Amino acid sequence: MMEIIRWSEVEGKQYLDELKKRQHDTNQEIEIKVRDLLERVQHKGDEAVLELTQKFDSVLLTPETMRVSAQEMEEAMEMVEPEYLAALKNAGEKIERFHQHQRQLSWFENPEPGVMLGQKVTPLEKVGIYVPGGTAAYPSSVLMNAIPARVAGVERLVMTTPPDQDGKINPAILVAANLAGLNEIYKIGGAQAIAALAYGTETVPQVDKITGPGNQYVATAKKMVYGQVDIDMIAGPSEILVLADENADPAYVAADLLSQAEHDELSSAICIATSQLLAEKIKKKLEKQLKKMKREGIARKSLEDYGGIWIVDTLEEAAELSNQMAPEHLELCVEKPFELLEKIKHAGAIFMGHYSPEPLGDYLAGPNHVLPTGGTARFYSPLSVEDFVKKSSIIYYTQDAMEKVAEDVMLMAEKEGLSAHGKAISIRRR
Repeated sequence: MMEIIRWSEVEGKQYLDELKKRQHDTNQEIEIKVRDLLERVQHKGDEAVLELTQKFDSVLLTPETMRVSAQEMEEAMEMVEPEYLAALKNAGEKIERFHQHQRQLSWFENPEPGVMLGQKVTPLEKVGIYVPGGTAAYPSSVLMNAIPARVAGVERLVMTTPPDQDGKINPAILVAANLAGLNEIYKIGGAQAIAALAYGTETVPQVDKITGPGNQYVATAKKMVYGQVDIDMIAGPSEILVLADENADPAYVAADLLSQAEHDELSSAICIATSQLLAEKIKKKLEKQLKKMKREGIARKSLEDYGGIWIVDTLEEAAELSNQMAPEHLELCVEKPFELLEKIKHAGAIFMGHYSPEPLGDYLAGPNHVLPTGGTARFYSPLSVEDFVKKSSIIYYTQDAMEKVAEDVMLMAEKEGLSAHGKAISIRRR
């Protein structure tokens, strides 16, 4: 079970260093394998993709059956129970409404006579979304990746997801894709799917950006193709940090910690409490709830290796520690969360008060659940509409306006030893 420790600089720094290692540790053996897979797909296209799908997923496909058919989409809609379909629709509507606020428009200004400056916002043309398959089927991730792209105006959305041994895709995944307006889906997974999206094959189109979560092979492949295409981020293990004062319900805090610990053994679930008594109550509730979990073994291992309850004297100190961690999910289970919010600088998503648990953000609230991990919330933001557009600067000068600044431009070019730059100005002067 997780430890209760009174925070100290020495012990605390060691703890934080261990957490960060999860994000940055690389497996050279995996890198070698992934590099080989990428090269095979790059040079052999469909042939390599189909061979690797047969090898890793035990499914024999053809270029024709690689793509999910309209009939398969229709059958999936009939297989999902009405209540779940309604929940997915509700989530999709809330996600779209939130992301509509992130839309950016092109803008132009006339700072002085004869000059027009501006910024042209253009959606990406093609985006690939990777969705895990098998037991790790997350329809919510389909909505969170596809809907912001649609709101941004992306013309072509392509999804890849590994099939089961019968060559089928989890129906909930297909239903979520349908609700998000995504109908180009390929039955391929792993590093070979990332390669197909990055380089293109005879069947799978080359895209401009790849988003979506995956295992170590997928994450490594995304890292290796970055530059050939853009990617969303290198996602590490999930994490939650709960700041709790005496007003927090220990049972609520324990449940929220376990909601992340059940993801996998590398997940991190930490609470910073303002008293020894509260910490002990939380630990008791954790043990009680753990015994009733389906994924008890995973959650217990996560708590033992990367969990903890830290005791501090004040919420100000708790906020300072939170900023050092820059957590993916941050819960403020305190009496006055909006006052504490002012002291928070780094977090992927912030959940305010006692009735805003992290799973609301995972599924239904509307903000994106694709969040920076491993302390990268110091400089990364959640996935958003902005991730699916690019911007071009617009510059227009009349001859009179150019003449007014010609001397300054030519002088700056001369000082940098770039005479042709100066000539491009002087040749246009009267």
